[in-house]
Amino acid sequence: MNIRYVSLAGRGQTDACITAAVRQLQAAGVRLWGTFALETDDPSCDMLLQVLPDGPVIRINQNLGQQAKGCRLDGDALENAVMQVSSRGAGAQVLVVNKFGKLEAAGRGYVPLIVQALDLGLPVLVGVSALNLPDLLAFTGDMATQLPEDPAAIANWALANA
Repeated sequence: MNIRYVSLAGRGQTDACITAAVRQLQAAGVRLWGTFALETDDPSCDMLLQVLPDGPVIRINQNLGQQAKGCRLDGDALENAVMQVSSRGAGAQVLVVNKFGKLEAAGRGYVPLIVQALDLGLPVLVGVSALNLPDLLAFTGDMATQLPEDPAAIANWALANA
Protein backbone atom coordinates (compact mmCIF):
# COMPACT_ATOMS: atom_id res chain seq x y z
CA MET A 1 0.00 0.00 0.00
CA ASN A 2 1.64 3.22 -1.15
CA ILE A 3 -0.06 5.71 1.13
CA ARG A 4 1.76 8.47 2.95
CA TYR A 5 0.42 11.12 5.27
CA VAL A 6 1.36 14.54 6.53
CA SER A 7 0.28 15.70 9.98
CA LEU A 8 1.64 18.96 11.36
CA ALA A 9 0.77 20.78 14.55
CA GLY A 10 -0.81 24.20 14.23
CA ARG A 11 -3.90 25.41 12.42
CA GLY A 12 -3.43 25.31 8.64
CA GLN A 13 0.13 23.96 8.76
CA THR A 14 -0.69 20.62 7.13
CA ASP A 15 -2.67 22.38 4.40
CA ALA A 16 0.18 24.80 3.73
CA CYS A 17 2.74 22.00 3.54
CA ILE A 18 0.64 19.91 1.13
CA THR A 19 -0.18 22.97 -0.99
CA ALA A 20 3.52 23.79 -1.33
CA ALA A 21 4.26 20.19 -2.34
CA VAL A 22 1.39 20.24 -4.85
CA ARG A 23 2.77 23.43 -6.41
CA GLN A 24 6.17 21.75 -6.81
CA LEU A 25 4.60 18.66 -8.36
CA GLN A 26 2.53 20.77 -10.75
CA ALA A 27 5.69 22.61 -11.82
CA ALA A 28 7.33 19.23 -12.46
CA GLY A 29 4.44 18.19 -14.71
CA VAL A 30 3.05 15.43 -12.48
CA ARG A 31 -0.62 14.70 -13.21
CA LEU A 32 -2.32 15.12 -9.85
CA TRP A 33 -5.77 13.96 -8.86
CA GLY A 34 -7.62 15.07 -5.74
CA THR A 35 -7.82 18.36 -3.87
CA PHE A 36 -5.68 20.79 -1.97
CA ALA A 37 -6.59 23.72 0.25
CA LEU A 38 -6.27 27.29 -0.93
CA GLU A 39 -5.24 30.11 1.35
CA THR A 40 -7.95 32.67 2.01
CA ASP A 41 -8.23 36.12 3.51
CA ASP A 42 -9.90 34.57 6.56
CA PRO A 43 -7.97 31.37 7.33
CA SER A 44 -9.89 30.95 10.57
CA CYS A 45 -13.10 30.15 8.72
CA ASP A 46 -12.93 30.03 4.93
CA MET A 47 -12.26 26.53 3.64
CA LEU A 48 -11.63 26.45 -0.09
CA LEU A 49 -10.51 23.40 -2.06
CA GLN A 50 -8.97 23.39 -5.52
CA VAL A 51 -9.97 20.27 -7.45
CA LEU A 52 -7.03 18.74 -9.31
CA PRO A 53 -5.86 18.78 -11.97
CA ASP A 54 -7.95 21.60 -13.45
CA GLY A 55 -11.22 21.66 -11.61
CA PRO A 56 -13.20 24.29 -9.79
CA VAL A 57 -12.58 25.91 -6.43
CA ILE A 58 -15.20 24.72 -3.94
CA ARG A 59 -16.06 26.27 -0.57
CA ILE A 60 -16.61 23.42 1.89
CA ASN A 61 -17.60 25.36 5.01
CA GLN A 62 -21.04 26.50 6.04
CA ASN A 63 -21.68 30.22 6.14
CA LEU A 64 -22.57 30.74 9.80
CA GLY A 65 -22.72 34.53 9.62
CA GLN A 66 -20.50 37.36 10.79
CA GLN A 67 -21.02 36.68 14.49
CA ALA A 68 -19.82 33.08 14.24
CA LYS A 69 -16.86 32.13 16.40
CA GLY A 70 -15.81 29.13 14.35
CA CYS A 71 -16.34 27.04 11.24
CA ARG A 72 -18.43 24.06 10.36
CA LEU A 73 -17.84 21.69 7.48
CA ASP A 74 -20.56 21.57 4.84
CA GLY A 75 -20.72 17.83 4.23
CA ASP A 76 -22.72 18.26 1.03
CA ALA A 77 -20.09 20.63 -0.38
CA LEU A 78 -17.33 18.15 0.48
CA GLU A 79 -19.25 15.33 -1.19
CA ASN A 80 -19.63 17.63 -4.23
CA ALA A 81 -15.85 18.12 -4.24
CA VAL A 82 -15.35 14.35 -4.12
CA MET A 83 -17.74 13.94 -7.09
CA GLN A 84 -15.79 16.59 -8.99
CA VAL A 85 -12.55 14.73 -8.23
CA SER A 86 -13.93 11.33 -9.23
CA SER A 87 -14.54 12.51 -12.79
CA ARG A 88 -10.98 13.80 -13.26
CA GLY A 89 -8.84 10.73 -12.51
CA ALA A 90 -7.95 9.60 -16.03
CA GLY A 91 -4.20 9.54 -16.46
CA ALA A 92 -3.52 10.52 -12.86
CA GLN A 93 -0.13 9.73 -11.34
CA VAL A 94 -0.76 10.69 -7.69
CA LEU A 95 -3.91 11.13 -5.57
CA VAL A 96 -3.81 14.08 -3.15
CA VAL A 97 -6.36 14.10 -0.33
CA ASN A 98 -6.02 17.37 1.52
CA LYS A 99 -7.63 16.01 4.68
CA PHE A 100 -8.73 12.69 6.11
CA GLY A 101 -11.47 13.90 8.42
CA LYS A 102 -14.70 12.88 10.11
CA LEU A 103 -16.45 11.89 6.88
CA GLU A 104 -13.56 9.64 5.88
CA ALA A 105 -13.43 8.13 9.37
CA ALA A 106 -17.08 7.15 8.78
CA GLY A 107 -16.16 5.51 5.44
CA ARG A 108 -17.44 8.39 3.29
CA GLY A 109 -15.84 11.39 1.63
CA TYR A 110 -12.58 10.49 -0.10
CA VAL A 111 -12.50 6.85 1.06
CA PRO A 112 -13.78 5.37 -2.24
CA LEU A 113 -11.23 7.43 -4.19
CA ILE A 114 -8.39 6.35 -1.91
CA VAL A 115 -9.38 2.72 -2.43
CA GLN A 116 -9.64 3.25 -6.18
CA ALA A 117 -6.22 4.92 -6.35
CA LEU A 118 -4.61 2.13 -4.35
CA ASP A 119 -6.28 -0.48 -6.58
CA LEU A 120 -4.76 1.34 -9.58
CA GLY A 121 -1.34 1.32 -7.93
CA LEU A 122 -1.24 5.10 -7.54
CA PRO A 123 0.59 6.67 -4.62
CA VAL A 124 -1.73 8.49 -2.23
CA LEU A 125 -0.80 11.60 -0.24
CA VAL A 126 -3.12 12.39 2.67
CA GLY A 127 -3.25 15.29 5.09
CA VAL A 128 -4.57 14.38 8.53
CA SER A 129 -4.88 16.08 11.91
CA ALA A 130 -3.61 14.44 15.09
CA LEU A 131 -7.26 14.03 16.10
CA ASN A 132 -8.10 11.95 13.00
CA LEU A 133 -4.77 10.11 12.68
CA PRO A 134 -6.01 7.04 14.63
CA ASP A 135 -8.93 6.76 12.18
CA LEU A 136 -6.59 6.97 9.18
CA LEU A 137 -4.33 4.30 10.65
CA ALA A 138 -7.34 2.09 11.40
CA PHE A 139 -8.51 2.53 7.78
CA THR A 140 -5.09 1.71 6.33
CA GLY A 141 -4.36 -1.09 8.76
CA ASP A 142 -1.30 0.84 9.93
CA MET A 143 0.15 0.59 6.41
CA ALA A 144 0.38 4.36 5.98
CA THR A 145 3.73 6.02 6.61
CA GLN A 146 4.32 9.57 7.79
CA LEU A 147 6.24 11.90 5.51
CA PRO A 148 8.56 14.63 6.77
CA GLU A 149 7.20 18.13 7.34
CA ASP A 150 8.98 19.31 4.20
CA PRO A 151 7.22 20.09 0.90
CA ALA A 152 10.36 19.23 -1.11
CA ALA A 153 10.63 15.81 0.56
CA ILE A 154 6.93 15.18 -0.06
CA ALA A 155 7.29 16.17 -3.71
CA ASN A 156 10.36 13.96 -4.07
CA TRP A 157 8.44 10.98 -2.65
CA ALA A 158 5.58 11.59 -5.08
CA LEU A 159 7.94 12.02 -8.04
CA ALA A 160 9.75 8.78 -7.18
CA ASN A 161 6.47 6.87 -6.96
CA ALA A 162 4.43 8.47 -9.77
